[in-house]
Amino acid sequence: MRVIAGKAKGKRLNAPRGMKTRPITDMIKEALFNVLGPGVYEAAFLDLFAGSGSVGIEALSRGARPVFFVDNDRAAVGVITENIKNCGFSEGFEIYGHDVFQALRVLERNALQFDYIYVDPPFDQESIFGKIMIALGPAKLLPPGGLVILRTRRKMLMLDIYENLSRIRITQYGESVLHYYHVD
Repeated sequence: MRVIAGKAKGKRLNAPRGMKTRPITDMIKEALFNVLGPGVYEAAFLDLFAGSGSVGIEALSRGARPVFFVDNDRAAVGVITENIKNCGFSEGFEIYGHDVFQALRVLERNALQFDYIYVDPPFDQESIFGKIMIALGPAKLLPPGGLVILRTRRKMLMLDIYENLSRIRITQYGESVLHYYHVD
């Protein structure tokens, strides 16, 4: 795993040990950022279930500010911190070592909004996918035009609409699928 573009281009990223995290491949990450394009520069970016922090670090490398990382696993938070340091970043980000739903409440209470929210829950916890989308739908974390990008297993069915989030794109990469939801 590596940073593909921007300030930290080429830097290698570590992943937490064990089977708890499922790092995104460089191919999928590159495809994701090709879709997002130059809009990432100076965009507020939220990486939920961040794992290694690979997606948020890619956004940070491409000029996103601020970038928030959320993961409740201590090992993941340690790896995110280490990866950010190794990429040479000292500002423009925050790391929350909390449950995602708790973090969403804190972020909303602090009136934070994000242009992009990347969501990559553990594939083996299927019930969490719908729950997180239901939580994000009415949340005030996305401005009009904001995007939620959800990574799922290929065979997982997701609704076309969650509250004010409408799916506008689906792309498949092997066993992974990226669902793009736009705020109406």
